[in-house]
Amino acid sequence: MSDLVTILLCAIALLITFYALNRVTEAHFVQSLELMTRRLGITSDIAGASLMAMGSSAPELFTSLLALVKGVEFASLGVGTIVGSALFNILVIVGGTALLGSAALNWQPAVRDLLFYFISLLLLYWVLYDGEISLAESMVFVGFYAIYLVALPLWRRVFPYEDQMDHSAAVIMEREEEGPMAWYWWWTIPIDWTFDFIMPDLDKRPNRYLLVFLLSIGAICLLSWVLVEAGVILALILGVPKAIIGLTVLAVGTSVPDLLSSLIVARQGKGDMALSNAIGSNIFDILVGLGIVWMIMILFRGEPIQGIAKEDLDFSITLLLGSVGFLFMMLLALRWKIGPRSGFVLVSAYGLYLTAIVTGII
Repeated sequence: MSDLVTILLCAIALLITFYALNRVTEAHFVQSLELMTRRLGITSDIAGASLMAMGSSAPELFTSLLALVKGVEFASLGVGTIVGSALFNILVIVGGTALLGSAALNWQPAVRDLLFYFISLLLLYWVLYDGEISLAESMVFVGFYAIYLVALPLWRRVFPYEDQMDHSAAVIMEREEEGPMAWYWWWTIPIDWTFDFIMPDLDKRPNRYLLVFLLSIGAICLLSWVLVEAGVILALILGVPKAIIGLTVLAVGTSVPDLLSSLIVARQGKGDMALSNAIGSNIFDILVGLGIVWMIMILFRGEPIQGIAKEDLDFSITLLLGSVGFLFMMLLALRWKIGPRSGFVLVSAYGLYLTAIVTGII
């Protein structure tokens, strides 16, 4: 099979997968999450930082595990995916949310998530500094994530704020009416039928929200696997290094569920939930997506993980630290309000980063 045919098949696979991810996220995952948060009495920002972050970060967790299962030489690909995805979440997801329209944020959950994310990045840099990952270091990652989960409700008690879910005027719960499908979208009909057949209808059976939530995560993992494999094949044909594949193709591909989830809830007026999902996903990716996978592989092999290409990730981690500081200062200067202008700045910054990575400038 020629490279041209392979590229064409991979492009078709990516197109179908992107639509399927959009479908399962918007029509099933977010709806089940809304029902779950109401039943459990969880505030929107905590749901975004925990349940939504865990669910939409399943691709990064799966990619990290898959990379290490393939061999230690692929470890930098898994780390690169999570590092690149983290930068995508901060710049593109937060920026894309801002592009949808102006939104006022509560500073309390934003500061909480940015603080824990900053500490998580410092831990990542500390662990990768010597190019070797021990069992104790992986346990530190998982333990710190447990502390983060405990801190979510405690933070609100210390720094009280009103949940955006409580503002009925600011939350648009009605779903948009679907217009007639254009003729060129005929290829999406089998995908829609498949999901409608597998997923229970929550409008008729709202008590099935947990089943739909779990099925959605499973579908996201499966679709992300297709996304990853197609992206890797495309990148390898172009001769791109493994770490760069992770920082670009896989990072963007596996972040699609995070992006879609945040944009959907932002459109419903829940800016805190969108921001907490973006940053909470980063915290989950680093502490669990890497920590749990490292712990499993170290216990399975009986030796520390070595050989991660740290030199390919140093600049990206440094850039992540800088992006946290930049986002915090921007939100502080804008008095915790975001809009199209700030969104354009963030998305443009990611575009410059991506260009620099692809062209080899950094």
